[in-house]
Amino acid sequence: MKTLDQWLSEYGESHQNPTNKLVHWFCVPVIYWTVIALLWGIALPFSIAGFEMNVAIIVSMLIVIYYATLSLPLSFGMMLYTAACLLLSSFLDQNVPFPLWGIALIVFILAWIAQFWGHNIEGKKPSFLKDLQFLMIGPAWVMSFLFRKVGIPV
Repeated sequence: MKTLDQWLSEYGESHQNPTNKLVHWFCVPVIYWTVIALLWGIALPFSIAGFEMNVAIIVSMLIVIYYATLSLPLSFGMMLYTAACLLLSSFLDQNVPFPLWGIALIVFILAWIAQFWGHNIEGKKPSFLKDLQFLMIGPAWVMSFLFRKVGIPV
């Protein structure tokens, strides 16, 4: 099993161009949210402590566990970001007159178009074409950069 540093190093190899990096800085967190928002609409037939459960909540817990296998500090950061994504999804679902899945789908498509544009500029294929696990490493790559910027070890 690769270490977090190995994953991040390999991911970083196809993210050297400043424009591609900037695109990823914005699009990776947005795509992460859109996936949660799309899953938010899949209700589960039970509630916990009076809270209606959905697939986004269950998947979010599994995602944080995955990140914990790579790095506890990183998993904490991802847990906070994931919670923010869940709260945003809940808020939009309850307060916007458009279906959340429609908003998320449009944003998802636009963000992926931007990602592929960034990789075209970079001249390298997206990492996930080599290994689908890189779809989970992208958010960790962004979070790890933020952590290092403020002096938090990953």
